[in-house]
Amino acid sequence: MKVSPDILAGRRHIHFIGIGGSGMFPLAQILQGRGYEISGSDNNPGDTIELERSMGMQVVIGQRAENIAGADAIIYSAAIMEENPELIAARASGLPVIERSELLGLITSQFEECAAVCGTHGKTTTTALLTHILLGCGKDPSAVIGGKLGEIGGSGRVGKSPVLAVEACEFCEHFLNLYPDMAVILNVDEDHLDYYKNLENIIKAFHTFAGMASRCVIYNGDDPNTLRAVEGIKKEKITFGLSPENDYWAADAERFGTGYRYRLMHGEKEICEVKTAVPGAHNILNSLAALAAAIRLGCDARHAAELVESFGGAGRRFEILGRVNGVTVADDYAHHPKEIAVTLRAAKEMGFHRVFAVHQPFTYSRTALLLEDFAAALSVADQVVLSEIMGGREHNTYGIDARDLQKRIEGCCFFPKFPEIARYVAGAAEEGDLVITLGCGDVYKCAKLILEELSCIAGREAVDTSPVKGDGR
Repeated sequence: MKVSPDILAGRRHIHFIGIGGSGMFPLAQILQGRGYEISGSDNNPGDTIELERSMGMQVVIGQRAENIAGADAIIYSAAIMEENPELIAARASGLPVIERSELLGLITSQFEECAAVCGTHGKTTTTALLTHILLGCGKDPSAVIGGKLGEIGGSGRVGKSPVLAVEACEFCEHFLNLYPDMAVILNVDEDHLDYYKNLENIIKAFHTFAGMASRCVIYNGDDPNTLRAVEGIKKEKITFGLSPENDYWAADAERFGTGYRYRLMHGEKEICEVKTAVPGAHNILNSLAALAAAIRLGCDARHAAELVESFGGAGRRFEILGRVNGVTVADDYAHHPKEIAVTLRAAKEMGFHRVFAVHQPFTYSRTALLLEDFAAALSVADQVVLSEIMGGREHNTYGIDARDLQKRIEGCCFFPKFPEIARYVAGAAEEGDLVITLGCGDVYKCAKLILEELSCIAGREAVDTSPVKGDGR
């Protein structure tokens, strides 16, 4: 539901329930940048909480009714359950209570050139790359990204131009609260089936979103589901992909270092060579989408293409955390079978001796409904280790357990808690191996524990965080 444009008029103190979430942090950043006093709460400490506190935000751990005292308006995340005492108190307070996607919609309505990046996979990386390009081209954008981008010091940015790069999430049709001028559609796939029920409903939602774009739709011309989603849309259409039928396409793509290089084509005309630094062939498509959007926003094509090579990725997207005794530890946000599969395939291409996948399943519904797909995707790795399912916003009405996934993966290990996983993996990993944690919950904490265990085994505290070379060593 879209909220009134003046709902925050005259209000100064905004309180966020669940402020540590990847979708909440950038909105808090933007509102703080506009002069609002920001406070918030979260149930889990972490790096984001510490960063918010360092920025002057008043953040408490634990969600209690008294936390909202002094606030003029309250923002909550969709991950917050209805029985949350802080949310109950907020609704009883008489103050405006705004769901996170509604606030994001309000923010997008205030920009003249809102580029909204959606898709089942790749939207955080693409939004971050688009932001990186826009910054390098002097466009001074604002940004709302689902992951951290080092050069902006977080996942949100307040610029002085009318340009906004925003990640548009399809969860529960939240992206329909936005006001996109440019809709960028990366792909359409089955996810959030607890809400959508089937692929047809997902495609309908993306179709509605595409129709909301006031200027143009940029979309993956090679993705059948995306093509169905844009059928009948009467807006300017710009396509990208790997085939020559697209407006922007990649010719002669080949592995180069940790990434890929290709010739950027516009129709039959070659623009220039593009080099990606982030692992995975899927990032060819992500870079094409970002380039098409940046060019449409007025960036010089050659300059934009040059900037792709200097993009090191968004936080928690194949993020190298360290290396101890020849064992590399990385973390990735992948939480859907297709995301996990492409991430692990990228890892396998990098020349590591073995790839250990440490996966924290997220939500009971996704795990139950895509169980066989998860098993197939994780089996790409040489060794799989599972933790308990992180239920998030759900109760386990499916009767699903991580061990249901374990028994479908040959040689898979299961340990309920992260310290147990860390001890096992640190003891099993050898020089030349990659350990990558996968999931959108707090599995990144397990990656850090693994590094600590490896350091103890190595008898030293120092951890090498230099970039991974092309051979993965």
